[in-house]
Amino acid sequence: MPSVFTKNGFRFFFYSNDHAPLHVHVRKGGGEAVFEIEPRLRLRESAGMKTADILRAEELAREHRPLIIKKWHEHFD
Repeated sequence: MPSVFTKNGFRFFFYSNDHAPLHVHVRKGGGEAVFEIEPRLRLRESAGMKTADILRAEELAREHRPLIIKKWHEHFD
């Protein structure tokens, strides 16, 4: 599971066998969410994550979107 970055208790990562479209998984506590990054940032799914944490994770994904895209291509291309 390649890590992209960790911040404020959120861990952003990919699964080694992930697939298109470009997306990132994020965990905090016992919850997880998945955000599609391209063509636009959007929440695809979540389980066990508080609404406030989903909103903060989305902010972090938006802030670090270039890094997420870079890491995706480094790992999967």
